[in-house]
Amino acid sequence: MAAASTATGAPGPLLAAALALAWAGDAVFGEPRNALHPVAWLGRALGPLGRALLRLPPAAAFIGGALAWCTLALLCGAAAWAWQNAALAAPAWAAVLLLALALKPMFAWRMLRDEVQAVEAALAGGGAAGAESLAAARTQLARLVSRDVSALGPAELREAALETLSENLNDSVVAPLFWAVLAGLPGAVVYRLANTADAMWGYRGRWEWAGKWAARADDLLSWLPARLTGLALAAPRLWPALPVQARLTPSPNGGWPMGALALQLGVQLRKPGVYVLNAGAPTPGAAAFAAGLRRCTAVAWGAAALAVLGLAAAPGAGVAGWSLAW
Repeated sequence: MAAASTATGAPGPLLAAALALAWAGDAVFGEPRNALHPVAWLGRALGPLGRALLRLPPAAAFIGGALAWCTLALLCGAAAWAWQNAALAAPAWAAVLLLALALKPMFAWRMLRDEVQAVEAALAGGGAAGAESLAAARTQLARLVSRDVSALGPAELREAALETLSENLNDSVVAPLFWAVLAGLPGAVVYRLANTADAMWGYRGRWEWAGKWAARADDLLSWLPARLTGLALAAPRLWPALPVQARLTPSPNGGWPMGALALQLGVQLRKPGVYVLNAGAPTPGAAAFAAGLRRCTAVAWGAAALAVLGLAAAPGAGVAGWSLAW
């Protein structure tokens, strides 16, 4: 009996090399086309499945949503487990390449940064084209948030963009890296399923019962990463105030990175009628927006570096994704 990784070395360092390659690929190329993107494939499966659940009465919708989520998690986790074990049985160079190809779609820092930066770029048009720039910024922000942006001014647009930047820093970067370190490729894949299902099903109103399991599963898997993201975004002197700000949002997790960024930048971030973070502080201008992008960029790259180092230093890291070859 021998470990599946004996042909290529310890799995941890191989996963570390693969993650480093995947991160470099994200920095250079960004996201693959939807036709080649596993998360887009998940979306195409979750869409019709969710619509079917909405036609059920509440109890059946909840049970159906839970069974659907668990089934998809099992299938996705098993597929990732098989891919990882097959990769680890290959020569080292092939293992790193195969694992990097599978890991890259599980996080999306470059796309998040570029999409948020485009809001400020539109606002920077200013001058005689101010009205057109405002409309362009609203159009760009509407790609990122579900709220109505039609009446938002420059300050509100920057606030919403910084909120989605900080919250998705956890959802799209820190949390999938966290689960990759703990459970290898299967951990990252199951987390991405959970976050995608929550984004599509995890709402109040008509989705209350069909999406409840998906919402709670995402809350659970994001709980610790969100708090780590918040602590990374805010300077240590601000940590005592962070839990107070985090509790102001309806989400058990989203308030941590959003509150941390508000405190770190010394600005208020608000969703009208829902919450105001760091109330009494000024609204963010272009300088604060740029500082927010720099801070989130530093945290994203720092999280990736720590993940790579953690995997490289622990030969048994991500053990949940491994099997034994008999």
